[in-house]
Amino acid sequence: MIRIGMLTSGGDCPGLNAAIRGVARAAYEMFDAEIIGIHDGYRGLIEGDYQEMKRSDFSGILTLGGTILGTARTPFRDMRKIGEDKVDKVAAMKKTYKDLKLDCLVILGGNGTHKTANLLSQEGLNVIGLPKTIDNDLYGTDHCPGFASAAKYIATSCMEVKHDACCYDTGMVTIIEVMGRHAGWLALSAGIAAGATSILVPEIPYDFQRDIVDRMKYTSSLGKHHFIVMVAEGIGDVDQLARDIESATGVETRATVLGHVQRGGSPSMADRMLAAQFGNKA
Repeated sequence: MIRIGMLTSGGDCPGLNAAIRGVARAAYEMFDAEIIGIHDGYRGLIEGDYQEMKRSDFSGILTLGGTILGTARTPFRDMRKIGEDKVDKVAAMKKTYKDLKLDCLVILGGNGTHKTANLLSQEGLNVIGLPKTIDNDLYGTDHCPGFASAAKYIATSCMEVKHDACCYDTGMVTIIEVMGRHAGWLALSAGIAAGATSILVPEIPYDFQRDIVDRMKYTSSLGKHHFIVMVAEGIGDVDQLARDIESATGVETRATVLGHVQRGGSPSMADRMLAAQFGNKA
């Protein structure tokens, strides 16, 4: 009997359940396996909050957004700190792993999640890490489950905003702020897909006159009077940017922050396929 623990940590995203299902289906077919679902990420591993899963628990979740295991943010920087509760988090996680008689622990998450996964590996636990992040910024990966779905939702939202902006014959600038504090993949990909006039990402410094004002003038010369400026959240204050654009161009400018709508909904076909393959490989 092989006992596999599984947890999801950090921000949720479309495709997590597809990856969970991929792990389970492969494990049940390849081994005499028992799967232990750990609730709410590392919190559940620290506190011993888990459930023994049945095959039926993994049925019907391929297209379901979010994660059936629940998730929470437990920052890596705090893992070796003893808080007011006097709990040694690393020792507690190792104890839960041992008490559950796990043969390995499958961890789904992003950068912070995998830092802790690496810590547990260094502490002697058998760990398999699966990448997920809508920001698509996890080292060593080309595409992460969640990214394609989020980019699709952003591009779709941009089209809705664009249809509204087209109604104003005096012109309209719409700034769309998307997630990506340190990485601009979402803004870049969704911006191209939505036909944005300008795309601002944290990795590349921009020139306000050249990259926004002059591009708007060029687009206007083509007979268009609606403009989308796609901005990753790491760029800064979008309300101030809106005021600056309106002041420089005289065109009414509005800022829209998409927020967590980017993380929600059913995963795209691409994310379902990728997550299933990752789960199988794990």
